[in-house]
This record gives sequence, C-alpha cells and structure tokens, in this order.
Amino acid sequence: MPFPFFNAHHSPVGAFATFTFGMKGPKGGLGHELAGPANEPIYIGVETIDGGHYQALPFYGEAHTSAENFDVEGLGDMQFTTAVKPFADEDIVRNFGCAVDEWCAGDLSFRVYSPPQIVPDPKGEDARHVLTPSLIVELSVDNRKGQHDRKAFFGYAGSDRTVGMRILDEPGMVGIGQGTSIAIATEDEGVYAGLGWQPEAILNPRLNENLGFMLGSIGLLVGVVPAGKIRTFTFAVAFFKEGTATTGIETRYLYRRWFNRIEEVLQASFENAESLISEAHGFDDALANQLQGSRRLMAAHAIRSYYGSTQLLEDRLGRPLWVVHEGEYRMMNTFDLTVDQAFFELVMHPWTVRNVLDQFVERYSYNDGVRFPGDSEIHPGGLAFTHDMGVSNAFAPATRSGYEQAGLTGCFSYMSSEELTNFVLAAGLYISHTQDNDWAQSRLETLLACLQSLENRDNPRSDHRNGVMGLDANRCAGGSEITTYDSLDTSLGQARNNLYLAVKGWATYLVLEHLFRQLGDESAANRSLLQAERAAQTIKGAQDEDGMLPAIMGEGVESRIIPAIEALVYPKVIGIEIKDSELVNVLKKHFETILVPGICLFENGGWRLSSTSKNSWLSKIYLCQYVAEQMLDQEEDNRADDVHWSWLMDDDNAYFAWSDQMLQGKAVGSRYYPRGVTSVLWMAKGDRPLRQIEEHLAGNRVKCESLP
Repeated sequence: MPFPFFNAHHSPVGAFATFTFGMKGPKGGLGHELAGPANEPIYIGVETIDGGHYQALPFYGEAHTSAENFDVEGLGDMQFTTAVKPFADEDIVRNFGCAVDEWCAGDLSFRVYSPPQIVPDPKGEDARHVLTPSLIVELSVDNRKGQHDRKAFFGYAGSDRTVGMRILDEPGMVGIGQGTSIAIATEDEGVYAGLGWQPEAILNPRLNENLGFMLGSIGLLVGVVPAGKIRTFTFAVAFFKEGTATTGIETRYLYRRWFNRIEEVLQASFENAESLISEAHGFDDALANQLQGSRRLMAAHAIRSYYGSTQLLEDRLGRPLWVVHEGEYRMMNTFDLTVDQAFFELVMHPWTVRNVLDQFVERYSYNDGVRFPGDSEIHPGGLAFTHDMGVSNAFAPATRSGYEQAGLTGCFSYMSSEELTNFVLAAGLYISHTQDNDWAQSRLETLLACLQSLENRDNPRSDHRNGVMGLDANRCAGGSEITTYDSLDTSLGQARNNLYLAVKGWATYLVLEHLFRQLGDESAANRSLLQAERAAQTIKGAQDEDGMLPAIMGEGVESRIIPAIEALVYPKVIGIEIKDSELVNVLKKHFETILVPGICLFENGGWRLSSTSKNSWLSKIYLCQYVAEQMLDQEEDNRADDVHWSWLMDDDNAYFAWSDQMLQGKAVGSRYYPRGVTSVLWMAKGDRPLRQIEEHLAGNRVKCESLP
C-alpha cells in the first residue's frame, strides 16, 4: 500500500482548480480546469543541518534544463551540481485530513489548508471571503539544534506551454507564478524569489542578479531559518482566470466580481489566512469526532475531490451558475451525480442544489414521446431532462446534453427516465431540508409534469400500469434507455424493468405524494400513491423462493444487485416513514441473502454491486452502506471499509486522487471524481440526517459572517 504517497486535491470552492500532490515524482501540480493532475514537479524542502545541500519531499523528478536548445555544443557553464535529494520514505509521515494535509520529514513540516466552505448564496450575500480562489500553505522548520542559518523553499515547475514562469512584482509581497492564472506568494520578510532550470540555480546562485532568469521553468520562494529558532513561512497559492470562462452560455468566474488580477487574490488570501486555518482545523476535528479509520480517510479524500470539480460562474446578467464537472470526463452538472452530491451540498451550500435544478428546468428540459420495445409507434411521453449540461467549459445547446446518443442500447444512450426521478428526488431533498415553500410552489407545474411523464413511461394506458418504467424514450430512436451504471452489464445498465430503477421509481412516487400533499394537490398526491403501490406490488411479486429479486424483472435476467436498496435513502432523508413497510422487508431479505461471497461480496470482503460484474462504484457502495446500517439493521462492515480504502490506495489508482468506478479494485473510469461525497451520510445515525450532519460540523466551524 503506497500510503502516504497518494495524490489528493487541495482546492478552493468554485474555482475548478486544484493543487494536487502526494504521489512520488512529478505527478501532481497546480491544475486549472484539467481532467487530471498537472504532472508538474513540486519543490518543498530545507537545507541540511551541515549546510550547502538540501532535502525535499519526493514530489519532483530530475530537472530537465533547456540549455542544450541554446548552447548546442555544450560549451556553456550554466549547469549546477545536484544538491537536492529526497527524504527517505521511512522518514516521511503524512497526517491526512479533509481540510488539513500535513507532511512531516526530519525537522520540516508542510501543511496545506483547504477547508470546505459554507457558501452563502451570492445572489443576495457577499461571498467574497469564501470564494477567494486560493489556498493557504505553511512551511515550518525546526532549526533549534542547528548551528547555522538554513534555507527553506517552496515552488514548482510550470507546465503551461503558452506562458512562461515569472517573478511577481507587487509591493509587500514576493512571489512566483506562470502567466496570469497561477501564482504562489508570501508576505514574510526575508524571502526571495528565483527562476532557473535547476533548483540549485536558485538555492545556491552564483550571483543573485541571475535569479530573474526568465527562461527558467522552475520557480522557488526561499527563506532563511535562523540558527536556534523555529520559523514558519505562510504562502498563498492562487488561481485566476480572466475573461470569458465558457462557451454556449457566455460566463465568467463569479470571483471576478471582486478580483481583476491574481495579485489581488493573493492579497485577499493573506487577509483571510487566520480564519481559514482555524476553520480547517475545526472541520477536521468535527469529521474525526464522527468517523474513524478507513471511513474518515475515504470521506476526507472524497470531499477534497468534490471541491476540485466545482465551478461557480455568472452569466452576462450577473446570475450565478453552479457547475460540478464530472472528474476526468469534465461533463457539466451530470444529473445522476447531482442527485447523489445533494446530500453534501444541502449541508454546505443548499442554494446550489436549487440553482442546478433551475438550470435543468429552464434550459435542459424537453418533451419527448415514448415507445414500447421493438415498436416504432410513438406514444405520449412528456417532460424529460438531459443527462448533463455540456462538457469541458462548453455548455450544450438548449435541450441537449454532451453525452446522449440515439440508436444505442448501452453506454451513451439516453437516461431520460432516471433523470426524471433525479429531478423529483433532488427537489424533494432540497424542499424538505430548506423548507423553501416559495420555490416548491413555483415548481408545482414541473412536478406535475414529472408525474405525468413517469406514468406514461410506465404505460400510456392507466389500466395497464404496474409502477415500473416499461417504455423507452423516442429520442433513443429504437435503442433503449440506460441508467447511471452505464458501463455495467444489463443487470444495472438497462433501465427498462430494472430492479434498481424500479425501487428508485417507487421512492420517487412516494416523494411526489409527500410534496403534492404539502402543496395542496390531493389529486396528484393520490395518483402518486397509486403508482407507488403498483411499483411495490410488482417488485414484491418478483421475489423468488430464496428471498432474492432479479436484476431485470420479467426478462429472464437473474443477476443479483446491491443497489436494489439504494433508493431507500431518499424517503429516509426526506422524513417519509417507510422502515416497517412490506417492500422494505422484502428488500432487506434480498440484501441479506446476496451479501455473501460468490454473489455480491468479493472474496476479500469488498462489495460487488452486481453478481455478474466485477465493476463497482464506490459512491454507490457508500450510499448502500448507509441504507443497510440505518434502515436494514446491518452493522458497520469495517472489513469492507478497509478493502474499499485499499482500492483507492492501489499503486495504479493512487495517482487519480479519489476515483469512483473500480473493476475488481482497479480504477477503470470515473477517476479524479466528485461523487464520493455520498460518504457524508456516514455521519448521520438517526432521524433528520442532514440536520444531524450540520450539527456535527457547526460547533467546529467559523461561520462566513464572522470572517473579517
């Protein structure tokens, strides 16, 4: 296991930027809007106690000079003797939290602070201090045993081929950066900046006037620790993008309201540093009070990856647009991630859930007919939502996604039925948590259209309905709809008559009934209840004599799936009482029967979502673990947690930070991914889960209104 050497995100909220590092070698770096790590050398080190040589954390590789491009015969004398060596692995200790990541080696300590933020709605509140696109970093050296002053340093080699490295020229601040988009700076006295092809050219310069060598690809900030003293240097790592941020919809980053240059971001970072550090320690204390062992590590890792994918924009009218990019795929606001990430977002910044739902209604919804399998006749369908809103900073045209294609039966087909359930469930979570009745009333017509569309996708004739999706969207053009488990086999990939989606549909109808009764539409509530009852009867009727349910009902697919229980989370969190219902008892029996080796457990104890596939999604395992423990009376499975953590720590996986999709423990897709924040539900042990999580975190948080 490569611990402590695994990549992790360190990201400001809403900046779609990350300081990723942790793997040995140049496999991390300062990334902006990337699909993976920037693969830049990071230099963090200190002069040895005898002087003249240096030890560094092992996040760099051999420095490649470009001197040969100029000095073609090798006659120059720019080369420096290597003086920087890595600390030995056994001398390095990592203390990994969600908000503080600390590395200790010898008498050096390096800490990065990136606390999750309570983000106020920028439509009506000043969110400047929360949305400053930067991180705070501390580098400490204990030189109390030293007889000589020693240098300490922090910097990197930029990978952007379009702009060069530079030294910042700003009063009261010394820094390095690349172009106008990424910079590191400090306000500490006595620190100097330098550029070079080798770190030694900056640490041991022949002449100080050569430190501004603008052809150099490496930039370092270097300070002195006096003999007999401990000194801590404070740095800000900042990200900035000027101008237009996206196409399709013209936007800019919302932080542009307050900042016109990256230097202004750096200045604001130092103003906020003390509060940010306090909040970071508080958040990690709160998380550690609720989660231990592998669960704490996985939750911390997943929350970091979520923030690395977040982007807060504003359009030309000044309206905020919240976007979560889908990890390595960079699809924008993928709806089947939105509904899973909502549990975390509702605790930290609930307005973003509403914001995304509004975007879907206003631009990424459409009306579509439906077809029976193998039949070309088009029947009434109704409202549908796209799978996503675009890809890689390019918003898709209205009513279209970047993903869905016609005429397919597998990956890249339409997810119309599942996205309908996702709208209802996310809306139900938002309304129940925030009690935003005005918004609920404003979306009554949308919810009614969702009900009608779901009914038609069951069967256009009311007397033929069984509560389960049986028709495919006309946009499939003869293909068939799929689920969020798009790259899995039929057991979880096919939408029609799928057990996972049937239970999700049942939960959706219960949520609709709950919402319609609150909104005073008894007729719609009764229609929703009828559909929920039909779905429950259909699912119960598929149970075999051993208590198991087939993955696809009525089509001879006998695979067994854990996510049959997944959708129980929604009524639980919303507060709809279902625990003692007959269907829940059926699902409990199914789950207990299949969670055994040879069916839905790997031999090492890891969870296998489908008995006929070795492909599992960690975010979904986390959800199902919560359901199993809180609704099906299962005990925490620490052995499984350790196995799932070992998947993330696998030598081939650790580079990608937190990854979702694991093929027998190997990350094969959904890498560098945000959806693992489903793990936040582990913190809730009783009723009103989201309120519980808020209470766990609130006592250790610095609220945004108390910031300077």
